[in-house]
Amino acid sequence: MPHDDFAFDPIPGLPEALPKGEEILWQGRPDAWALARQAMALRWIAAYFGVLMIWRFAASSQMMDPAQALASTLPFAVLGLATVAILTGIAWVLARTTVYTITNRRVAMRIGAALPLTLNLPFSALETAGLDLRADGTGTIALTMTEGSKVSYLVAWPHVRPWHMARTQPALRAIPDAAAVAQLLADAAETRLSEPKIARVDTHSAVAAE
Repeated sequence: MPHDDFAFDPIPGLPEALPKGEEILWQGRPDAWALARQAMALRWIAAYFGVLMIWRFAASSQMMDPAQALASTLPFAVLGLATVAILTGIAWVLARTTVYTITNRRVAMRIGAALPLTLNLPFSALETAGLDLRADGTGTIALTMTEGSKVSYLVAWPHVRPWHMARTQPALRAIPDAAAVAQLLADAAETRLSEPKIARVDTHSAVAAE
């Protein structure tokens, strides 16, 4: 039976209905394979086990024939494949349970596999947004928050800019067509922040003062 991880949400990826005047401009989730490469360092780990296999073969070939030396590398190959498979599975679960949302007022991040939570980041709390674009079109949009707007690095990982722990930067990680999404975010934030702020005036008090 098909299962929707967000069936209990009023709107997929959001914990509550949108207030009046707010609309969704974009929703997406990480590309699982790109997330595995970028957040799980999959290529580096695969390369590490590859180096171990080469080293093992070179060392063993001095004491035994090539067939036996090759066989001695099999434990490293099995361990490497198992590690890559586990990390790829974790990345798939994280991607499957994540929904990024950009509205005309904020960025919302529905994250967490075991304990889902939603980060609401209004445009007024954002200082800058940086794009790390990869050759395949996927990329990460990291958001620098204003002073006083704090996000826990450990709670939000891997949906953060790597290694920026002192001042955590929430991030839309490994999303497809990242350049277009970054432009949409920039346009939406600029439009929102340039809107005039209209304060209500008590006309009755003003007339009485006259």
